[in-house]
Amino acid sequence: MKQRLVFAILLIAVVFLPAYSRQSPFWFVMLADPQFGMYASDRSFEQETANYEFAVAAVNRWKPSFVIVLGDLVNKAGDPAQIKEFLRISRTVDPSVLVHFVAGNHDAGNEPTPESLQAYRRAFGPDWYSFRAGPIYGIALNSTLIKSPQNAMHEYEAQDAWLRKELETARASEERNIIVFQHHPLFLSSAQEPDQYENIPVLRRRELIDLFRKHGIRHVFAGHTHKNVLAKDEDLEVTATGPVGRPLGKDGSGIRIATVTGSGLSHRYHDFGMLPAVLRVPDLPLPRDWMR
Repeated sequence: MKQRLVFAILLIAVVFLPAYSRQSPFWFVMLADPQFGMYASDRSFEQETANYEFAVAAVNRWKPSFVIVLGDLVNKAGDPAQIKEFLRISRTVDPSVLVHFVAGNHDAGNEPTPESLQAYRRAFGPDWYSFRAGPIYGIALNSTLIKSPQNAMHEYEAQDAWLRKELETARASEERNIIVFQHHPLFLSSAQEPDQYENIPVLRRRELIDLFRKHGIRHVFAGHTHKNVLAKDEDLEVTATGPVGRPLGKDGSGIRIATVTGSGLSHRYHDFGMLPAVLRVPDLPLPRDWMR
């Protein structure tokens, strides 16, 4: 009898535990626009230091699978002091947490040049790349190059060719959670909205939307707006998340947390003043009504 019980327990473990582990929640953190120097118009960055250190302290307490900073790492492209301070604090993230950077317009220039792109890469690393983390196939893009490619067309074409090939690779992987991270949101309210400072021009926006939909992309995460914006085009969701640095909307500075389960991805923005002391996100998926 005892042997039968042990055998039954082992059978349950073999059959059900792998399925449970595949469905276990996976979570990560998004930070946007720390933008060292913005508060004081480049005269100093004490407030940005305080905000980013606070965000990193929360990351170190929670220990997500990874953290991604969605652009505008500094306010003045190429400024040595701003870059040094941003990187100093970034290096204090717990070594168990992977850190990814996304290029913003304040990092590589509003109209990037080959020279400004090389300067960004020397300071921060690649400005377009992919990564794998648990159930996520992440694709990071230099959206400034997409928005204003005129001074670096060769670089724009190289990124575009890489993206098309990478999306084919991602789709062939059969990963359900292929997520695009970039600095500029594709759009703020409608895929048909006119061009403006905060979005991707219609000419290239429509092409990207069609490309993403073809390859099963459901989520594009961005920063740039310094406020929370959520917009959809059919099954494509575009989220611009509020800033670690200076806010320009009704929400304060904060952090966005995303959870992936077998049923999909959900996410929520937390103002710094409302951060949970103990994060229980890994225990349960976030309900959809938490998202904003």
